[in-house]
Amino acid sequence: MLGHAARLLARARFAIAFTGAGISVESGIPTFRGRNGLWKTYRAEELATPEAFKRDPHLVWEFYKWRMRKILEAEPNPAHRTLAELENMGILKAVITQNVDDLHREAGSKKVVELHGNIFRVRCVSCPYKENLKESGRVFEFVREKDLPKCPKCGSLLRPDVVWFGEPLLREALEKAFSLAERADVVLVIGTSGVVYPAAYIPYIVKERGGKVIEINVEKSGITPIVDVFIRGRAGEVMPKLLRRIKDILAGGNHYG
Repeated sequence: MLGHAARLLARARFAIAFTGAGISVESGIPTFRGRNGLWKTYRAEELATPEAFKRDPHLVWEFYKWRMRKILEAEPNPAHRTLAELENMGILKAVITQNVDDLHREAGSKKVVELHGNIFRVRCVSCPYKENLKESGRVFEFVREKDLPKCPKCGSLLRPDVVWFGEPLLREALEKAFSLAERADVVLVIGTSGVVYPAAYIPYIVKERGGKVIEINVEKSGITPIVDVFIRGRAGEVMPKLLRRIKDILAGGNHYG
């Protein structure tokens, strides 16, 4: 299976990756729907909806700042770094992610489409103001602040620039993701449950246009029935092995299985 996946990627004309929360588990970031997922402990409707923010913005910001601190303590794992290397090699054209943790960029990926936003961006609830806290250098100061964050332009509340339950995906990001999927001849699916739509359509678009679907996951997902190659395992362990196979193929070696 590893060899088959490596050959598909090595020969791909336009390969993309589609990642979910599972790719970041090995960096210490909890998933939402997995065995120890956040929604087993917390109620989504109390923390990740527009209604929850209107009802208790202090509670919502407490939760998101806790998550921000967890992510700031984490580092990209070998799966993130391998995807960045595949992009540098010219094999991978883009990473489409459901994650908001920014670990793909931290690992060195440049073409990243964030379907659900970015936890380190904030936006005003009333005006167009947005800020990337990493780029402005305010992130560590921000997570320590106790007061509710206010917009420097109009004084209204700032909120996390992420997609909450009941909100549509960012239109520009979704259109870009679908456009990439329509061009792709191989999609590498890593660590997603495959049950959150419309994001989960991405592998189907690739498949319907004659492309190949490779999945790396610790368990079967909603995507598994359509995949051409399924590799069971942790992405941080599988991806470096896959990269070695790809490099061997490109160097003229042969691997089977």
